[in-house]
Amino acid sequence: MEIAPGLGATGTTHILRLKGPLTISTLFSLQAALRECGNADTVIDVTDVPYMDSAGLGTLLSHWAHTQRVAAKFAVTGVSPRIAVLLEVTKVNTVLPMFGTAEEADLSFTGGKTAAKA
Repeated sequence: MEIAPGLGATGTTHILRLKGPLTISTLFSLQAALRECGNADTVIDVTDVPYMDSAGLGTLLSHWAHTQRVAAKFAVTGVSPRIAVLLEVTKVNTVLPMFGTAEEADLSFTGGKTAAKA
């Protein structure tokens, strides 16, 4: 799996864009990237994730729980129909904040404000 880290419009939201299956054999790199995010607001973009297993789902839920404990914001974006089925069957779609794009999630975190221009 490839992970492209970036920052949102204000420079405070960590956006992780994943590419490739999110499974038990690939989730360790995501866990490491999430540890680097620390207590920051986090968006995980799964637009280019063709498949996610229960271990991958557990990783998302674990970080969501972490953000809840530290009062940070969290969202999953770019959910494909295949991943949406997993989220619906497990009822995770009722607790995880989801948006169409990482930019939409980031704007919702900041109330629509972006970084000041120099």
